[in-house]
Amino acid sequence: MTLDRRHLMAGGAASLALAGCASLRGSPRSLRVALLGQALIEHAPTASEWPGRPAIAARLASADSVFTNLETVIRGPRAGAPTRDLLTLHAAGPEILEALKSVDVNLLTTANNHTFDLGSGGILDTLTALRATGLPSSGSGANLAEASAPAFVDTAAGRVAVVGFATGKVREGGMATEVRPGVNELRRDANGTLHAGDEARVMDAIRQAAATARLVIACHHNHDWEADNSLVPPWQQALARRCVDAGADVFAGHGSPLPQGMGVHRGKPLLYGLGNFIFQTEKVAGSYPPEAWTSVIVHLERRADGRIETMLQPIAMNETGLGGADDLATRGFPRLADSEQGAAILARIDRLSRPLGGRIQTGADGGHLLARNALQPG
Repeated sequence: MTLDRRHLMAGGAASLALAGCASLRGSPRSLRVALLGQALIEHAPTASEWPGRPAIAARLASADSVFTNLETVIRGPRAGAPTRDLLTLHAAGPEILEALKSVDVNLLTTANNHTFDLGSGGILDTLTALRATGLPSSGSGANLAEASAPAFVDTAAGRVAVVGFATGKVREGGMATEVRPGVNELRRDANGTLHAGDEARVMDAIRQAAATARLVIACHHNHDWEADNSLVPPWQQALARRCVDAGADVFAGHGSPLPQGMGVHRGKPLLYGLGNFIFQTEKVAGSYPPEAWTSVIVHLERRADGRIETMLQPIAMNETGLGGADDLATRGFPRLADSEQGAAILARIDRLSRPLGGRIQTGADGGHLLARNALQPG
């Protein structure tokens, strides 16, 4: 199976051709994985409420696996009192999972600073809903062993794994322990040093995943931002490289609402910040900069020779709901960016990537944006 070149040209795409080889781990044909920004979804849309969905779904249909980070707690009978102000509480019914499945999402992480929004009971309710819907997830669990374990999805082209972990803004009591539900937290000490035991646990899980998966995603939801949260902290850049050294095939970052730059290490993509895929914040319009309403779908292709190619499809979200500023139920849904907006999105990511060892090369083809770029191994 190959990505339809005409489809990529029609919507505008960028490609990061990554040099280097990795072990094949299974199927001889290409394995295609689509990585999305975080999904802060609180309302399940009807067909008319998400007008961009058909085109998005068409782009994702050729992927063997589609991955996102769920920034929403699923309400259930064990939900506790909110652990944060209602304005930033992210919770919804299980029907939102069907909205994600409608664009072929089949792999998730739940490691983030909102996982604990309804307490330990909310974590358990979310996991129950995910299992009932058939969505494997990593990053939270009934105890630390479950929260830190990789999640797997088996596809016709091979197994895909994800290890999810979070740093920063996890509320007190939100980290999983041996006997308490919670998040797979990777803590930083007061001096900024990563907690050695937490990091060792993450790396062990990556190695475990790499033993059986053809492609391993290390997903880090980070809220220990730089003063300019479009920039990637040096400590996170070093962490991403160590994840690759442990066996990850891609480092996928979430947390900052702004898309960040990209790099490469040993032929593997370092996607430091994918921004948002769905962004149903309840904050008033203007609370976030325009860049928070843009992102990319990242199409990874692991080829039969082991090389990984990464293609970027620009998307945009509507800051204002279809019914106006008070219509929060229809705000924040993605659509494919047009050629002009797509070019601007890719140019910004290119600018942010260059200091990180990456660059995105774009060019016009038939009036539509098609961008390709070869990154040198880091």
